[in-house]
Amino acid sequence: MSHDHSLNPETMPNEPEKATLEGKNKFIGFWFFLGGETVLFASLFGTYLALRNATAGGPSANELFGLELVFIMTILLLTSSLTSVYAMYHMKNNDFGKMSLWLVITIILGFSFLGCEIYEFNHYVHEYGFTFTSSAFGSAFFTLVGFHGGHVLFGLCWMIALLLRNAKRGLNLYNAPKFYVVSLYWHFIDVVWVFIFTVVYLMGKVV
Repeated sequence: MSHDHSLNPETMPNEPEKATLEGKNKFIGFWFFLGGETVLFASLFGTYLALRNATAGGPSANELFGLELVFIMTILLLTSSLTSVYAMYHMKNNDFGKMSLWLVITIILGFSFLGCEIYEFNHYVHEYGFTFTSSAFGSAFFTLVGFHGGHVLFGLCWMIALLLRNAKRGLNLYNAPKFYVVSLYWHFIDVVWVFIFTVVYLMGKVV
């Protein structure tokens, strides 16, 4: 089955990601998937809020968290959301090269975020002995934040796979929806991080 729905700059639809029935189905299916993800993260947030004071005599959130690194991580992830917007702008203008460039920048920012998170976890473990099994608070924290980190890694691998698979094909009506959906997924991850930054780190320092 051929998927050579090539985009011609003169005849390209305004929304190539939704120009075909298959593209629309991907878009609708993604929102169902996102609904499930939202329920899952809501459960993890609820569990964390219930257990965040169950430290078992170990360090509390106020003692652990330093907002400087977390603020840098937040800037990295929010900036990556902006660069993915630029990528989708160029996709709609049928510029595969510039779209790929902005996606690569997004990927670099995403891996920078993960590097900071790994450093943060390592710091907690070696400086405070704060681990997944040290307390209920530790289990809830590492599950929520680590699960989000896993989603970041999945999103990065997804982007890399799309770029590599379509490097010689350019944009067409078959792969445009795929790039658009991964961009939406990335925005979702960023929104979840804003909630983590607020509920876990800010509340941990002030409440």
